[in-house]
Amino acid sequence: MEEETERYSCLKLLIPSNSEEEEKEEPIFVKGTWFPTHFHLAITDGHSAWYCHASEEDVKQRALQWDQSVSDYLRLCETYLGHQQPHSRYAFDDAGDGHKRLSWTFDKAGLSLSWRWKCLLSLDSKKITAQILDFLLDSNIRLSDEVVRQTDLTEKMKAEAEKCLTQSERIANERVEFESEIYVKFLGVLNSKKSKLRELRDKLSKQENAGKSPEEEDTEKTKSFDEESDNDTSDENPQKDITSSSKDVMAKKPSGRKRSRRT
Repeated sequence: MEEETERYSCLKLLIPSNSEEEEKEEPIFVKGTWFPTHFHLAITDGHSAWYCHASEEDVKQRALQWDQSVSDYLRLCETYLGHQQPHSRYAFDDAGDGHKRLSWTFDKAGLSLSWRWKCLLSLDSKKITAQILDFLLDSNIRLSDEVVRQTDLTEKMKAEAEKCLTQSERIANERVEFESEIYVKFLGVLNSKKSKLRELRDKLSKQENAGKSPEEEDTEKTKSFDEESDNDTSDENPQKDITSSSKDVMAKKPSGRKRSRRT
């Protein structure tokens, strides 16, 4: 069960040299194997090797000392031993008999605190060094494969993006051409409709004019005829009226005479 949940880390630490003559940093490699309740460390400087097997009980006691849970304590250890923190001071000091003490500092509530773990000198330094080198090589291979895979994926995505860009430009050009054609056709149809509407309007106006003109002419003729009749009647010779009336009177008189003779 532990093998299923274990995690690995490998850190290259630059430790300040203890030599008073030269101020330089010496590298060491720290490989960590992290379990849910404990951890293992393997350390080498290329010549010698050390190890630290922190048991479940050891980790529990340290966590209680710092008023932390086991999971929080292990998480913080993995953070500082998995990646070198720029604001932390690391040290790999002598602990006697060839053993070493690995320490690092961290800030908490404005205080600089330090954690230390004793690392025992390995009786088989070559084995531990070889294990660390194998882990680094395997990690490098996996990383190289991942880089190649990501590069291929990036190239495919780049090619797909270029293809999509080309297709988008083509669609945009086709859209512009289509809109231009539709606009031209629309103008043609619109102008045709306008001309037809003008023709219909002209025909309608002509029909309206043709329908109104006979009535107006009849009305004018009727008015002119009535005026002429009135004028003719008023302009006749009064003597003709008198003559005609006298004739009527003369015509009536003889009939009266005949009747008187018979009586």
